[in-house]
Amino acid sequence: MWLREELLKAIWHAFTALDVDHRGKVSKSQLKVLSYNLCTVMKIPHDPLTFEEHFKEDDKGPLSNEGYMPYLNRYILDKVQEDFDVLEFYRMCWTLCYKKNIHRHRLIISDADAFKVWCIFNFLSEDKYPLVIVFEEVEYFLRKLTEAMGIGWCEEKFTDYRMQHSAKSCLTVWELIELVGVIYFSNDVDRQILSMSINEVFSELILDILKQVGQDAQQVGGGGKKKRRPEERLGSTRCCVSKGYMMKKGHKRKNWMERWFVLRPTSLTYYVCEDLTEKKGDIVLDQSCCVESLLDKDGKKCLFIIKCLDKSFEISASDKKKKQEWIQAIQTCIQLLRLGLLSPHREARLRRRELRQKQQLDEQHLTERMKNLQAANEAKQRQLEDMRLKMEEAKAKAELEELRRKKKQSDLQDRYRLDLEREKMVRQEMEEQMAQKSSELDQYLQRVRELEDMYHRLQEALEDERQAKQDEEAMRKLQARLLEEEAAKRTELEQIYLKQQRTLTQTEAEKEELMAEQLAKERELQAASQQLDRLEKERQGALEQYQEVSRKLERAANKTKTWKDKVAKHEGLVRLIQPGHKGAQRITNWGPASFTDIELELRKKSWQEKKNQGAPAE
Repeated sequence: MWLREELLKAIWHAFTALDVDHRGKVSKSQLKVLSYNLCTVMKIPHDPLTFEEHFKEDDKGPLSNEGYMPYLNRYILDKVQEDFDVLEFYRMCWTLCYKKNIHRHRLIISDADAFKVWCIFNFLSEDKYPLVIVFEEVEYFLRKLTEAMGIGWCEEKFTDYRMQHSAKSCLTVWELIELVGVIYFSNDVDRQILSMSINEVFSELILDILKQVGQDAQQVGGGGKKKRRPEERLGSTRCCVSKGYMMKKGHKRKNWMERWFVLRPTSLTYYVCEDLTEKKGDIVLDQSCCVESLLDKDGKKCLFIIKCLDKSFEISASDKKKKQEWIQAIQTCIQLLRLGLLSPHREARLRRRELRQKQQLDEQHLTERMKNLQAANEAKQRQLEDMRLKMEEAKAKAELEELRRKKKQSDLQDRYRLDLEREKMVRQEMEEQMAQKSSELDQYLQRVRELEDMYHRLQEALEDERQAKQDEEAMRKLQARLLEEEAAKRTELEQIYLKQQRTLTQTEAEKEELMAEQLAKERELQAASQQLDRLEKERQGALEQYQEVSRKLERAANKTKTWKDKVAKHEGLVRLIQPGHKGAQRITNWGPASFTDIELELRKKSWQEKKNQGAPAE
C-alpha cells in the first residue's frame, strides 16, 4: 500500500502551483479539475456531487487548503488501492507545477531527468510543509549520483556550496534541480552519463529496484532493442547469452529463454529486454519462499531455484559471481518480508532521520549544558566581584584606621613632648629654689611624687603605642592573607575556564567516538545475540541428551543390580529335574534351557536394552 505521506507530497506541489497569489487558497473550479485528475490516475470513481456537497457553504471565492484537506483524505486518499500507476500520478502532479518554477534554458538535464530528481526529492524530503530537503540527504543523493557515474566524490566542492548557502540548512525542490542540472555537474560531465546515473538512482529509490541483471552493462537510451556487447555485434559466437541477461526455464515447454530480471522488495519481474516495455511475468516473493543453489545440468551452469508455494523457477546466471549476488539479494528480500519491514531504502531513510533527530537532541543537551556552565561561571564571577568589593572595603577601613592611629600617636607624642619640656622647666625652677627655699622640701617631694606619677602614665602610653604597633602588624598580615586568597581564587577560576575549554574540545571528540563506537557496538551486539541464541540451543540440546543418558544409566544400574542378586542367589546350585512335558528341548543363545521362562524373558529384555543403548551411543 502506498504511504499517504508520499502521495500528499506530490499533491502539495500541485496545490502550491495552483495557488498563484501564495495565500494558501485555490479556486473551486481548479480544485474540481485537480480532484478529477487525481481520481482518474488513481483509478478511483469520481463523484462531482460529493465535491459540491462538501463545499456548498463556501460557494463563492477561493477555497482554502484547510477546507480541501478533509475532502482529499475522505473521498480520495482513503479509497486508494495498489492497482494504479504511481509514476503516472507523479507525472500529473509534476506537469501542474514544473513549468511555473523551472528554467529550462539553464539546465543541462532533460525534463524527464528533472522529473526524476523531483520524485527523488519527494522521497528524501522531510515530512513537514513547506517541503524541504536537508543537506545530509542532499549529500546522500549526490554521493549516489557520483557513484553511479563512476566518478569520485568531491567533498570540497560540496562543502563550498554548503558554505555559500550557510544561511539556511535545507533546499527546496527547485533549488535541488538547479543544483544537479546547473551548478554541481555543469563542468566536465557528459549529459548522457548524468542522465543514465539519474535514471539508475531513480530506479533504485523510487521504483524500489533493488537489483537488475546487467547493472554493470551498457544502458540504452530508448527503443525496444537490446544493446549487445561489441563482440556480439561483430558476430562473435563465444557466448550465447548477452551480458546483462539470465536464462529462465519455462513451465510448459521446459525450454530455456533469455530474460531481463528486475528485483523489487516483493517480486522478481522478468522482461523480454532491458527497456522494461514487454513484461513476461512476476515471481511473487513472500515469507514462505526460499532460494537455493542447484548443480549444473542440461548443459546449463550457475543454476539456482526459487521455490514458492505453487511454483518453482529455475534460473541460470552468466557466472558464479552473478549467481551468488542474486541468491543473496533474493534472500535479503525474503528476510525483510519475514521481519515485516519496508524496503531497504525506506528503512535507511528512517534510520538517517532517527540519527539526525538524536544528533539534534544531543546538540540541545550540549547547548543546555553549556548554558548551565555559563550561568555557573557568571555566578562565580559575581562571587569573585563581591569578594573583591569586600576586600576593597576592608582595605579602605584599614587605611582609615591606620590614619586615625597615626594621628592619635602624633597627638600623644606632642603632648608627651610638651609635658617633658614643662617638667624640665619645673626641675630647673625647683633646683634654683632648693638652695634658697629648703623649707619647701615637703612641697618639692610632693611634686616629685607627681612627676613619678606622670612617668608611670608615660610608660603606660608607651605600652599602648607598642600594642598599637602590634595591632597594625596583625592588620597588615590579614591584608596580605586576603590578597593571597584573592590571587588563589583568580588562579582557580582561570583553571576552571581552561578546564571548560578542554571539556568542550573533548566533548566534540567524544561525540564522534561515541557515534563510531555505537555503530560498532550495534554490530557486535547483533553478532553476540546471534551467537547467544545458537549457544542457547546447543546447551538445551546437550541438557536433554544428558538427561536421557542419565535415565538410561539409572535403568542399566538397576538391571545390573537385579542380575547380580539373581546370580548370587543361584550360583553353585543344581536345578532339580522336575517332571514335565516331553517336548523338544529348548535351545537358547546361552545353551540348553537351564532357565525358567521368566528368567529367559528377563535375559531377552536385558539383551535388547543393551543393544538399544549401544545404538544411540554410536
